[in-house]
Amino acid sequence: MQLNSLIARQIVERATKIIQFPVNVMGEDGLIIGSSDPSRLHRTHEGALLAIHDNRTVEINDTIASTLIGVKKGINLPILYQESVIGVVGISGEPDEVRNYGELVKMTAELIVEQAALMAQIQWNKRHREELLLQLIQGSTLNENQLLSIAERLDLDLAQPRIAAIVKVIPKQGQPLTLEHLQKLVHLLENPERDNIVGIVSVSNNEVVVLKPVTLVDNTWNKTEERKRAKRLIKRLAEENDFSVVVALGEYFPGLVGLSRSYETAKATLACAKGNKEPILFYQEHKLSVLIDSLLQDEWRREQITSPLEKLREQDSKGVLIKTLKVFFDQNCDLAQTCAALHVHRNTLRYRLDKIEEFTSLKFSSLDHKVQLYLALKCL
Repeated sequence: MQLNSLIARQIVERATKIIQFPVNVMGEDGLIIGSSDPSRLHRTHEGALLAIHDNRTVEINDTIASTLIGVKKGINLPILYQESVIGVVGISGEPDEVRNYGELVKMTAELIVEQAALMAQIQWNKRHREELLLQLIQGSTLNENQLLSIAERLDLDLAQPRIAAIVKVIPKQGQPLTLEHLQKLVHLLENPERDNIVGIVSVSNNEVVVLKPVTLVDNTWNKTEERKRAKRLIKRLAEENDFSVVVALGEYFPGLVGLSRSYETAKATLACAKGNKEPILFYQEHKLSVLIDSLLQDEWRREQITSPLEKLREQDSKGVLIKTLKVFFDQNCDLAQTCAALHVHRNTLRYRLDKIEEFTSLKFSSLDHKVQLYLALKCL
C-alpha cells in the first residue's frame, strides 16, 4: 500500500476538522503530498525522512528546524500499514502544544489508509472477477490450471457445478437507464449470494451475466429452486428500484468449457424470447424455439415454415382458428383438454380443426404435417 495525493488530502481534511493546527502528509520518500498549506506541497521534508528511517516520532523545535530543510517546528509521526512505514503525518506548532494531538491524528491517518486499502482490494476483486467471468463465458484460451489459480486468489470455487444466467434490465417507461442501475443489480446478485460470479458484459444491451452454483442430482439441477431465487430477485428489485428485469437461465454443461456453452444457451433463450412477457426464462422450457431459431435465420426458410399459417390468417380475420391451434398444441393435442381450455363443445373444436386443415392443406393425422404447424406457431 502506498500513500498518494488523494489519500493524503483526505487525511489532511479529516485531521483539520479535529484540530486547529496546520497538518502535512509526507510520502515514503519524504515529499509533502498533502498539506493544509498548499505552498508547502511537493517539497522534501527532512524531518519526515528521519521519522521514516528510524520509525519513530520526531519532534522539531526552533533550533532543530533551523538545521533541517523544508521543516517547521512541530511533531512528525510515522504512518504504519501492516507494520511498515508508508509515510508521515506532521502537525505544525509548538511541540508542547501539538504533542497531545499527535496520536489522535496518527490514528486517523492510519484508519483512512486502511479504508483506502480495503476499497482498493474490493475494486481489485471486482475487476478480476469480471475478467474471469469474461474468460469463462468466451471459452478462454487460458488453460484450466490458470483459470483455477485466478479463481483461488478470488476465493471462488470453480469445481462446483454452475449455470450461466443473463439478467437484462428493463427501465420503467420514461426512465433513463444508467450504469449505476447495472452496478446496483450486480451488488444485489453478489449479496448475499457470494458464490455467484457476476459481471456487466454489455452496457449497451443492459445485460449482466451470472455464473451461479447449482446442485446436481442425477446430473440434473433443480429448476424449481432457481425459479424461487429468480422470483426473490425480481421482488427485491420491484421494491427498491425503478427498473425491472428479465432473467434467462441456460443449460448445465460439465467442466469449465461447459460454462461458455451454458452462456450461449442463456443468450439464445433471451434472444428467442423477444415479445415474451415471462420474466423468468429457462432454456429447457424454450429449447425447441431456441434450436429452430438459428435454423430459420434465412428468410426463405422462415417463409416456407410460416406460409401455412399465413394462408390460415387470410381466412381467420378474428384469430379464432390461430388461437385454437395454439391451445391445441399447448394441451399436447388432447381434444378433451383443449375443449376445457377453450370452453367449447367437442363438435365445435372438431369443426375448427377441420377448417385449419382445409385452409393450410395440412392434416393432423400426419405427424410431418402436425410438426410443420407446430414449428410455424413457434416462428410467429
